[in-house]
Amino acid sequence: MPGIGIPTLEASLPPIVKRNYGKWISHEHPRPGVIKHDSETGEACYTVRAAMPPNARVSTATVRKLCAVADEFAEGFFRITQRNSIEYVGVPPGRIDELIARLAALGLPVGGTNRSLHNTTCCTGYMHCHLAATDPAAIMQNVSAMLLREYQTDTLPAKLKISGSGCINNCGEGSCADIGIVGVHRDLPPIHVEKLKGCELPLVISVCPVGAIRPKGPGMVEIDPKRCIHCPACSVACGAFAPIGSADGDGVAIVVGGKSSNTGDGPAIAKLVIPYLPNNPPHWPEVTKAVKTIVDAWVANARLDERLGEWINRIGWERFFQRTGLPMSLKLVDGYDARALEYARSNVRFRW
Repeated sequence: MPGIGIPTLEASLPPIVKRNYGKWISHEHPRPGVIKHDSETGEACYTVRAAMPPNARVSTATVRKLCAVADEFAEGFFRITQRNSIEYVGVPPGRIDELIARLAALGLPVGGTNRSLHNTTCCTGYMHCHLAATDPAAIMQNVSAMLLREYQTDTLPAKLKISGSGCINNCGEGSCADIGIVGVHRDLPPIHVEKLKGCELPLVISVCPVGAIRPKGPGMVEIDPKRCIHCPACSVACGAFAPIGSADGDGVAIVVGGKSSNTGDGPAIAKLVIPYLPNNPPHWPEVTKAVKTIVDAWVANARLDERLGEWINRIGWERFFQRTGLPMSLKLVDGYDARALEYARSNVRFRW
């Protein structure tokens, strides 16, 4: 029925995209942050991409300003990418410089295309979630500011994606980014015995992904500290498990080499290279320094179009740790069991 449900796809397409739907034949990057799509009709569509906050949270006033820019430069249309960038589609080529200046005045730098740092992303963190061990939005904002030049220029060997998650449940998808910044808890979740009476114990036991929760007498459970991976899943299933975390125990881990695309070596799961860095707001100097160290080593040694994980695959983990100066331990990078390796090789290509 008309007016029921979400608008149709056609209603959300910019006019130039609607005219050339299914007729695009190639694309190129005339300058950082600008994409040109060519159609078989001879028409060209220019898209301008700008950075947004890593968690895509903006005020109503900001949204109104973004809409006003779209009305003036892109026939009233813009889109938000998977990495929370904003793209104005169908910009007249003669007005691209004017649009870039307008976005800069709003605090939104243009870039994040081709061989550059793409927009950093993260989960909601403390804003909506009680599981976070750190503030991923603040960390990613600091990382973005540190690598602003890499965002606005095409000077990197290949595209670079950095994602953040507040805890190891990884809603921010750090495990499939070139560099993942993941909040980690180091304390066991405390158990409130009285609240446990209102929980379904079979559910409490089965919700643990590593089997660390087990029965301990009638109406009671215990947590095996050797098995617990400090993912606060139990506190979601049962209120008896108080939100995990402490100022002294919580921190940040760094994983590298993840990727979700089928290009190059194909999809990959990132591996742990730094197990713990302290939470030091507001600038997280230890975290930003570690990220800059990894990026600089990759830029200095990688080949053209070689993503960070593919560079590591070529030189090996031992040389990666040597060139970054990070302390190496086989416990960091060799954590897969036989079954997990099958899922890590999930790909559109059949190869072993």
